Amino acid sequence: MKKVAIFDIDGTIFRSSLLIEITEALIQEGIFPKTVKDIYIKAYENWANRKGSYDKYINAVIHAFGQSIKGMCYNDFVRVTKKVMVSHQKRVYRYTRELVKDLKKKKYYLLAISGSPKTVVDEFCKKWGFDKTYGRIYELDKSGKFTGKILHEDLIDDKARVLERAIEKEGLTLSGSVGVGDSEIDIAFLKMVEKPICFNPNSKLYRHAKSAKWKIVVERKDMVYFI
Repeated sequence: MKKVAIFDIDGTIFRSSLLIEITEALIQEGIFPKTVKDIYIKAYENWANRKGSYDKYINAVIHAFGQSIKGMCYNDFVRVTKKVMVSHQKRVYRYTRELVKDLKKKKYYLLAISGSPKTVVDEFCKKWGFDKTYGRIYELDKSGKFTGKILHEDLIDDKARVLERAIEKEGLTLSGSVGVGDSEIDIAFLKMVEKPICFNPNSKLYRHAKSAKWKIVVERKDMVYFI
């Protein structure tokens, strides 16, 4: 039985959000109207000026993306996704990049879970050798256009459940398992693994990690700090 290593992707390996980058690119390409940005610009400015939370910002982007994707051709989405990956795929944190490489050498089963669209997650994780990826799946109609509906949304919002499912389906073991997350929504799956790592955690995850005596790692500029 292979050992499993589970990674959140946005903000833990990728130094941004895949969803944010693809949304911005779709606006620049003219596939999304420029007015889409109006849905989340205020939340972005509040976060950038440290007057609002990142959660409110990313939730506003999720809302904007969900409202705008209906009727979009899947082939256009794939084309823009590949274009974004050309310029963004290497924008990763040094610590988690080296951790992925090390775990891959040790024959770990690498599992990625993200709230970003699965098409984008698949394209990003391909380069880094992940064995399985989970992301939001947006329904397509018979003509290959998005309906706006998200499939299996309850599953992707529960990362612990995703991990349980992967273990059962792939015949994995939690013995020696590793997990990497950056926010409180990752606590459930971090509790399941033997070696939880809180990477650049938000305040809620940091407080939980301190009380649980989990490993906390912060990467800032060219330095990696172990707290």
